[in-house]
Amino acid sequence: MALQINATNPEHPALLLELPWHLPLEEWPDKYLVPLPRGISRHVVRYARAGDEVVAVKELAQRPALREYELLRDLDRLGIPAVDPLAVVTGRTDPEGEPLECVLITRHLGGSMPYRSMFETTMRPATMHRLMDALAVLLVRLHLAGFAWGDCSLSNTLFRRDAGAFAAYLVDAETGDLHPELTRGQREYDLDLARVNISGELLDLEASGALHPSVDPIDFGTEICARYQELWKELTRTSVYPAGKHHYIERRIRRLNELGFDVAEMQIEHASNGDSVTFVPKVVDAGHHQRQLLRLTGLDTEENQARRLLNDLESWMATQEDYAPGDPLGARPEVLAHRWVREVFRPTVRSVPPELRGQMDPAQIYHELLEHRWYLSERAQHDIGLETAVVDYIRRVLPPRAGARGPPPEVPGPPPGGVV
Repeated sequence: MALQINATNPEHPALLLELPWHLPLEEWPDKYLVPLPRGISRHVVRYARAGDEVVAVKELAQRPALREYELLRDLDRLGIPAVDPLAVVTGRTDPEGEPLECVLITRHLGGSMPYRSMFETTMRPATMHRLMDALAVLLVRLHLAGFAWGDCSLSNTLFRRDAGAFAAYLVDAETGDLHPELTRGQREYDLDLARVNISGELLDLEASGALHPSVDPIDFGTEICARYQELWKELTRTSVYPAGKHHYIERRIRRLNELGFDVAEMQIEHASNGDSVTFVPKVVDAGHHQRQLLRLTGLDTEENQARRLLNDLESWMATQEDYAPGDPLGARPEVLAHRWVREVFRPTVRSVPPELRGQMDPAQIYHELLEHRWYLSERAQHDIGLETAVVDYIRRVLPPRAGARGPPPEVPGPPPGGVV
């Protein structure tokens, strides 16, 4: 059987042909390899350079290689965080004509690390909690898409920290199965496997002296199951909201925040029976919201203010017609963010008379207005709108200027724009 390269991109076969396919992967010369940290695997895995790309090459039998290749392509189409499949190479033979195992080739995930490399120096428990939350997010997203992993573990996961956000990526789909929908039993089996595998891997780290002494491997394995259940419940319960009940969406975001998760992406679909909302959660590090808001809008705020403003920005963007995450034809987030500053943030803050602002900066004013709108909407059981909240906030919350007499000043309407 002649050498065959089945690739997702027609440019890849020419680049991959330069690699020494006539040699077992363990015997590849160093000149082809890239010295990157590798996790534990039941198969031989090497990083190599193909043109300008770094690829992961895994040696395994033909049938599981082709199956995993197709599963990774399915996950890519579903938008699930997983390594990108590039090719499968079959028909390999050594110089004597003896057959060699075929290989699966995936793109190296830049900036990612296998869990063992991350524990080479003792990791703080707070960081470990964020990484486990990231793995819980990945497992929930896989199950929502109908994918039963079959071997969820730290070894089968790559972790990446990007701009303060923690993300977990599936790196091994060999044992997985894709279904239209998973049963409760399938999910619980997957979760139980994760608990056992993670506790076992942490016990191994403990034995090597790489685990923080305050971390109990068994408790940690159990905790990830609890975090999964909390997140699953919050993301899968009824999420169709009648018109005028958008404060319910904010309530859901608040609950996710209280659980320790943030909203990476939100999509609102309008229908005759109400608005259906889909949330994609993420795990972030301290200071992430400040950096993200500053990057998108230029607003320099405190962390809690930034979280609140970003939630409002995300909700507003989801209602815009040109908001299409992942679509190159949609408006970029930076463009929408500056539109929000110009059309929503600045006019709203300018609605509050300067003499009543005291020492509050614009971000704090807007934060308090959003909180006031939330409480009024909860009490009224419908979204009262930002303009109504501004009027009530000025009349009932802001104290008159020291020494002022008479009724509260007349509340101006939102101005057409301008600098706050």
